[in-house]
Amino acid sequence: MNKESSYKTFITVFSKWVILGGIIGVIIGSTTAFLLNTNDFLGHIREENFWLIFFLPLGGLVIGYMYMNYGKESGNDAAEGNNLVIDGVHGKARVLRRMGPIVYLGTFITILFGGSTGREGAAIQMGGSVAESFNQFLRINLVDRKIFLMSGISAGFGAAFGTPIAGAIIGMEMVALGKLKYEAAVACLVASFISHYMTTAAWGVEHEEFVIKTVPELSILSFTKVIAVSVVFGLLSLLYCQLRHGIQRLSEKYTNKNHMVRAFAGGIIIVALTLIIGSQDYNGRGLELLEQSFEQNVPPLAFLAKLVFTAVTLGSGFVGGEAIPLFFMGATFGNTLTTFIDLPMSFLAALGMVAVFAGGTNTPIGAFLLALEMFDGKGIEYFFVACLISYIFSGHHGVWPSQPIYEPKSRLYGLNNGESIDIVEKKRRH
Repeated sequence: MNKESSYKTFITVFSKWVILGGIIGVIIGSTTAFLLNTNDFLGHIREENFWLIFFLPLGGLVIGYMYMNYGKESGNDAAEGNNLVIDGVHGKARVLRRMGPIVYLGTFITILFGGSTGREGAAIQMGGSVAESFNQFLRINLVDRKIFLMSGISAGFGAAFGTPIAGAIIGMEMVALGKLKYEAAVACLVASFISHYMTTAAWGVEHEEFVIKTVPELSILSFTKVIAVSVVFGLLSLLYCQLRHGIQRLSEKYTNKNHMVRAFAGGIIIVALTLIIGSQDYNGRGLELLEQSFEQNVPPLAFLAKLVFTAVTLGSGFVGGEAIPLFFMGATFGNTLTTFIDLPMSFLAALGMVAVFAGGTNTPIGAFLLALEMFDGKGIEYFFVACLISYIFSGHHGVWPSQPIYEPKSRLYGLNNGESIDIVEKKRRH
């Protein structure tokens, strides 16, 4: 290939990444704005009408029916959620175009009737669905198909939280543990930024703000404390992942993978837990208690209650996302730790919020950038350390079992490159 042809190829490919990444960003920014506004509306309705919680089991039946009858095609199952998108990036499965609309409707039902869930899962899966539609319609080649699926992930995450830089990196980082595909950077950046600005500037969505009031001075003692709590945050994310996937395995085993029965039973358990606690603080997204954890004391076991509510909700087949529940667990646990560790409350809540997310999703770089954007760069040295420590101590576990392990977190684990988290877990159990 001569020099002129090389330049033409470069310009053609680069332009394709920018244009299609931009179109994906426009669409996902708009659909995510609809997702966020609708979730807020439905959340307010539920909070004002406690009796809606009693319809959660019936909502589970509806969600199960949708996935069993409309969520399967050619061996691909939309109920796999983000895992199907990850498998699609690696060519192991095909993302279904109908996945986005199904998960949106399922998320609305989960939020309205009080399931404990987030929102980024729905945004990411819609991003995957839209990207796959372009891939099929334009007959995109295999390499670019993977890139545009990653850009769909970036668009969904960047728009869901108002963090376009973190969204761009997470789109590349979440698809594999220990490896970043930098070739996707252009499409992911374009999609994430445009999606974010469509959501905020075009549709006027306002994201939640979390403020760190005080950051401890840089010192050996402060870093020692941060390292210590980050280890605990990593273990908390491990506990959540194990419980959430354990519930899923058991519910699938004893219902013969009947999605309707699983979700109905899960809904009954959530109703019972809600009545026992006598509060809606752990239903839905729990944003009010999450915000309070930065300013005042919250119930000391709030993090554990949210962990159980979310593990049962998502482990039994309801849908939504896991980022906000991870934020909630980390922030409220950080709030509780202020009783034992001399660090500012808002700082420790923020540290837990990001570190638990890093450990649960295996995205330390994306989590660090998330902290940078959410907290205006405050305490970046501490957040960088916290994300890495939590990532290491969470082990080879995660909210997305389809993540392949291209590079183990440590030689001490003795794992083979290329195995997925799911395969590693199965080997351990046997």
